[in-house]
Amino acid sequence: MQQYLFEFIGTLILVLFGDGVVANVCLNKTKGNGGGWVVITMAWGFAVMCGVFIAGPISGAHLNPALTLGLAVAGSFPWSGVCGYIVAQILGGICGAALVWLFYKDHFDATEDKVTKLGCFCTIPAIRNYKSNFLSEVIGTFILVFIIMAFATKGNTADFSLGSSGAFPVTMLIMAIGMSLGGTTGYAINPARDLGPRIAHAILPIKGKGDSDWAYSWVPICGPVVGALLAAGAFALIF
Repeated sequence: MQQYLFEFIGTLILVLFGDGVVANVCLNKTKGNGGGWVVITMAWGFAVMCGVFIAGPISGAHLNPALTLGLAVAGSFPWSGVCGYIVAQILGGICGAALVWLFYKDHFDATEDKVTKLGCFCTIPAIRNYKSNFLSEVIGTFILVFIIMAFATKGNTADFSLGSSGAFPVTMLIMAIGMSLGGTTGYAINPARDLGPRIAHAILPIKGKGDSDWAYSWVPICGPVVGALLAAGAFALIF
């Protein structure tokens, strides 16, 4: 239960900072309005870092159902813990997004555009093409999981773990994925990061929010899962 609790807290922090920077950059009348993509991708990297610092020593800081499944397939994580981790991660995503709304409520109220409000919670494709969007999420998550597994390979980096000093290379990795591969879908690469906040968007009393775009929601869930499973298989085959 302690591991589940820290997966919940770590994911909550990840989403609070990650969705928080999107709200700061995109919502009306904020101090950070118009900050741009570089600010968003950098803050998302630091958001993951903070979540890893908190959860790493206790749970290993997966903070991502796709990573949890990938590690289980690779034999690096017991299947008995998979369901508990995933539930904790999604709940953390819901609560983190709810805190973002509470924090920026006045600015949500001051923003009329429904798509902008939704984008502060979950991903929206730049061009809606489900096949291409799905492929983007598969590739982005494949890179994420494969490189994280490579980080953890003995002899790659000194005393590496997903906690402690291991947070720094993961931070750089998240930034690199966002800056290089994030322009098509907003790089969910994490079902909890998208599904949890999307659920929060659906249930919170957000002024003039519109729908939660459930027609697209399968892409940032299925794409990352497929990408993680392919990465785990490829890593096992190569290494």
